[in-house]
Amino acid sequence: MGSEAEAPLPKWASTPCIMGIDEAGRGPVLGPMVYGCLYCARSYQKALATLNFADSKTLKEEKREELFELLKADESIGWSVDVIDPRELSAKMLKKHKVNLNEMSHDSATGLIKRVLNKGVLLTEVYLDTVGDPDKYRIKLSERFPSIKFVVAKKADSLYPVVSGASIVAKVTRDKALREWVLEETAENMHRSFGSGYPGDPETKAWLEHHKHSVFGFPTLVRFSWGTCNSYYKDMVEVLWESDKVDEDVPNSSSGKQLKLRNVGFTTSKRKSEEIESSAKGSCKFFQARKLELLTHF
Repeated sequence: MGSEAEAPLPKWASTPCIMGIDEAGRGPVLGPMVYGCLYCARSYQKALATLNFADSKTLKEEKREELFELLKADESIGWSVDVIDPRELSAKMLKKHKVNLNEMSHDSATGLIKRVLNKGVLLTEVYLDTVGDPDKYRIKLSERFPSIKFVVAKKADSLYPVVSGASIVAKVTRDKALREWVLEETAENMHRSFGSGYPGDPETKAWLEHHKHSVFGFPTLVRFSWGTCNSYYKDMVEVLWESDKVDEDVPNSSSGKQLKLRNVGFTTSKRKSEEIESSAKGSCKFFQARKLELLTHF
């Protein structure tokens, strides 16, 4: 059936269906976090178990790709993904009213459930790998979708084939996103040898060191709010932002630094600067978040 397909809803989707949800890329400092779901008729559950899905982390890349092609070709299976850009992850984590990774994960899973329900699929059971406390997560989901039975468990991707399938959907999608990622920045000597993207990977560390900028921080591939990036900021330019108090007390006030930003193409209209929290009068990390907010608004 596939993802975001415009084809008519298959007959099996009107019978009781199950869904599995899992993520890929929660821990890396590079690239998007991807949530994937797989769903099918409850009557197809036994057949699903014969497809030899497994937790994607236990499979080699070639095997994951092979299984993904099989499930895409299977008309008894539907799937969908939510790809969360690294800039979105960082911007939400640096807002004054922070949105942490668990909340973003919950929102993504909820969004996938709503998306599939809106297609007209009769979801009756949903299986998820837990994010946070399993019981609290299950209760939260059950209150939102009272007609669905939720099973939230640790290591669900190795316990339930429908979650294993979702794990493959998410992992293959993230791997493809990284392979095809276009580095928009134009600095010289940029390269794509960034390793696994995990904080402990020496190749990833070397890539971060090579690609940091003293003013603009990191390329958009990087989740610049991650603690891994903190050690790289000590050599970067400090950026000072005037406080909201000054904005309120002096109408239409502009500091010299804000004027400089305007001169290089940044607007200085008031844009809820309280959304980007400042630490020790700000740093390159917060400049990067502020820059993102300004660019995405206009």
